[in-house]
Amino acid sequence: MNRIQTKLQENKKLLSIYFTAGYPSLNDTVSIIQNLEKSGVDMIEIGLPFSDPLADGPTIQASSTKALKNGMTTEVLFNQIKDIRKTVSIPLIIMGYFNPILQYGVEAFCKKCQEIGVDGLIIPDLPVDVYHDKYKAIFEKYGLINVFLITPQTSTERIKFIDSISNGFIYMVSSASVTGSQSGFGDNQKHYFERISNMDLKNPQIIGFGINNNDTFNQATQYSKGAIIGSAFIKFLTDNSVTEIHDFVKAIR
Repeated sequence: MNRIQTKLQENKKLLSIYFTAGYPSLNDTVSIIQNLEKSGVDMIEIGLPFSDPLADGPTIQASSTKALKNGMTTEVLFNQIKDIRKTVSIPLIIMGYFNPILQYGVEAFCKKCQEIGVDGLIIPDLPVDVYHDKYKAIFEKYGLINVFLITPQTSTERIKFIDSISNGFIYMVSSASVTGSQSGFGDNQKHYFERISNMDLKNPQIIGFGINNNDTFNQATQYSKGAIIGSAFIKFLTDNSVTEIHDFVKAIR
């Protein structure tokens, strides 16, 4: 069983943290992953920086720009984490845009992920239909879970289709805005959380966008299996040492 599937079976609310590989410094990637696991995080999303990150807010965009300037590439990331499973056991997901994966070669990318112990991918700009028709078999061949995003605007029909071809969790975007651009959840978002929760989907949902403290983490996990924090963690890394990650995680739950 994939590590993501095993983690989802645990009787707890999950905390997933996103960070941009190669930020703040090029060689921080492994120590960030190790410190996050030691601090009790359940899953980690490793952001593969891209020059045109459409879904990302200014904080993550800035971290991507800096990581690229630092010299982060797909090959550098794979080299950095090639031995990660010697020290880290929690699920690792690479989150990135499709262009760098396509340039690397989709099958070669998936094969490399399997070799080094990456459990899944989140590719915001890969349409679910294209994945289903062209790439699903490749992902499954290498034991990778592909995680799809839904938003308040996603139709019921599309959500059910995503659920039918997913085998991990559904990334539930809390709003239609970019990452890091809100604080707290309003009534519209809570109604959306309730609506999805009541759909009785076979895959659990994990909520991302707008979660930045204990209060928003608790609000989100009222309606879902877990929550994802990205921009708030990037801001923390900008102002603090990698060795202080424990303080950030402790303040969330």
